[in-house]
Amino acid sequence: MLLIKPLLAFRPNKMDWIFAFKTFAAGLLALYVAFELNLAYPIWAIGTVFVIANPYSGMTSSKSIYRILGTLIGAIVSVIATPALINTPWLFTFFLAAWVGWCLYFSLLDRTPRSYVFMLAGYTTVIIAYNAVYYIDSISIFDMAIGRFLEITVGVVCSAIVTTTIFPMHIGPAVKVRVNKTVQDTQNIFNKILLNEKHQSHYAESLGSLARDIADIHGMAVHLSYEKSTLKGMTKPLQEMLNQMTMLLSNLVAMSERMNQLDEPFKDQHFQQEMTSIHAHIQMFMQDDLEIQEQDLNLLPPEFEPDFHRLMQSAPDEQQIILAGLKMDVRHYIQNIRAIQLIWQRINCGDAVLPESVTALTTSYPNLHRDHGVAVRGGISAFIIIILGTGFWILSGWKTGFMLAEMAAISACILTAMDNPVPALKMFIRGNIYAAFAVFIYAYGIFPHVTAFWQLAAVLAPFVIFCLLLFPHPPLVGIGLPMLMGTVMGLNLQNRYSLDQVLFFDASIGTVIGPIISVYVIHLVRAMSPEMTVQRILSMHYKAIRQALYIPYGVPFRIHLRTMLDRIGILNTKAVQSETLKRDINLALIEASAVVDLTRLQELMQKFPAEHELAAGLEDLIQLLDDYFRTKELMRPELPLKDKVLQTIALLKQRGNELDNAEIAERLLVSLNNIQSSLCHVLSNASGNPSKAASKLDTEPAGVQHG
Repeated sequence: MLLIKPLLAFRPNKMDWIFAFKTFAAGLLALYVAFELNLAYPIWAIGTVFVIANPYSGMTSSKSIYRILGTLIGAIVSVIATPALINTPWLFTFFLAAWVGWCLYFSLLDRTPRSYVFMLAGYTTVIIAYNAVYYIDSISIFDMAIGRFLEITVGVVCSAIVTTTIFPMHIGPAVKVRVNKTVQDTQNIFNKILLNEKHQSHYAESLGSLARDIADIHGMAVHLSYEKSTLKGMTKPLQEMLNQMTMLLSNLVAMSERMNQLDEPFKDQHFQQEMTSIHAHIQMFMQDDLEIQEQDLNLLPPEFEPDFHRLMQSAPDEQQIILAGLKMDVRHYIQNIRAIQLIWQRINCGDAVLPESVTALTTSYPNLHRDHGVAVRGGISAFIIIILGTGFWILSGWKTGFMLAEMAAISACILTAMDNPVPALKMFIRGNIYAAFAVFIYAYGIFPHVTAFWQLAAVLAPFVIFCLLLFPHPPLVGIGLPMLMGTVMGLNLQNRYSLDQVLFFDASIGTVIGPIISVYVIHLVRAMSPEMTVQRILSMHYKAIRQALYIPYGVPFRIHLRTMLDRIGILNTKAVQSETLKRDINLALIEASAVVDLTRLQELMQKFPAEHELAAGLEDLIQLLDDYFRTKELMRPELPLKDKVLQTIALLKQRGNELDNAEIAERLLVSLNNIQSSLCHVLSNASGNPSKAASKLDTEPAGVQHG
């Protein structure tokens, strides 16, 4: 059986037990308050506590607020729409299907926690409307909506009281740990790259994991505003610090690519000694200056220029441009990480003011990859599911069929963010089957003997706490949550014990059949294999490279790069089996590191008159790169275009070597080499003579303003 081995191997720790008992206490409090207020559906109060449960109080608080807001919107829509459409069942069905599909579309687009608002607004409308139809003779739609809102609010308030007062776990310390680890990981990767401890292909995975970690911390940071911790109010500066870390990641990838080009010289002992000396001086500089001042952000190790001058003096001509590019990457790495350390230093002191030299990348939280295709398919699948579920209810005349339609709608919403929700939905169904057995045992074997609230708490405790212990563990929460919610909903806890046997079996059947409809529809419309998902995201990645050809360097470009690297982080979460796709994912990270060189082509074009052969050549290169990546975007054979790109780069290199202006020549040759190596993945010797003049690459502002 599925999850049998993980369940047998499961050993809850101390924090799991604390979380389970706290959540159980909050659920009982919500249930007791609902009983005392004589609310119509106390199960919604206790169910809310379990749905929003999270070990971290900040995450619980944020989800609580979003749940209340989503419930309020759903209640308002149901009150407006139900009286107007209830007499036209098919039109009403079409409206509900369209509303839920629209809400789910926006929920899937918004990858921040606020996406919960859209999802709740969708299926809350369905829950209230369907229950209003079922109980039409006994309760009005307005009372149903008010009751739902009040019961949700009771659950939220009780959860907030318990989670913030009894052994609260703040997300701030967890964010601190993740940030410190990520910064340390970047430094470790830098050490490995500069000392060439591993070949480039071996630490591509580490760089991909770093992109994924940065995206994860972005998701955690939004919850800091909802709790009292040392990082409260620091969401914005933390967000900007993480944006700077994406620039740092780009530096590291570019650096690794240059070292890959210089792999052969490392067989020379003198070259190894020079690189070891450069690394030692950088490490000493970084360790000696732990307290960073804003005016010192652009400082470099005193030995930086002499070390690289000595290295480049001893290197052959064909390596000069590669070393010039490496020098620029190392310089930007030092200045970027110093900027990150300064921002982090201020955050830890409670100072939310960014350094003046750090330009904020965004004014809204955050700039994430959005997949409109997946969102559309998710919305369409929800639309079809509700049409089928509600249509079956109408045509069959099955009174309790509303449970089938309701569970179909809920299951259509809660799991469609996954690439392939079918396995999770199957687990959801299995959890509901187990819940039906638990409901039967409680309803007919235990509850007839329960006469007081404390007895109810005692008999519920073992099962509820067991399910809650599974929540902090991602592989097990997929079975724990539907088991718990299915049991709570199925028991329909009231002030007085009453259970209609016919209603029980009817509702249990509907609870199982509804998600089954979702499984088959989602399998046909929404589900995608990891391989298909990766191919779609890679196509968007190639499109983003094309867009970067025409974005001038500045804040818009850096936001664009931030989104690209977030997309890379998503790619690295996909468990694909294809070795070709694994290679393409690693190459995508390398490609993202070189898009800054595309903006430099635009800058270089402005250095020459329109009729100059280099200006015309650069324009041709930009057009060829556009065509090349458009071909990759459409998954067509790109080799002929790649050959044309390489031929054009070779011609431009030749013309660049003939330039009298050494500064422009070096900038051109470095960018062309990076494009050839990182975008076309062709390693070759680059030629040039950077010693003719002091390069502007080494006098530009700090990496906090450059990628």
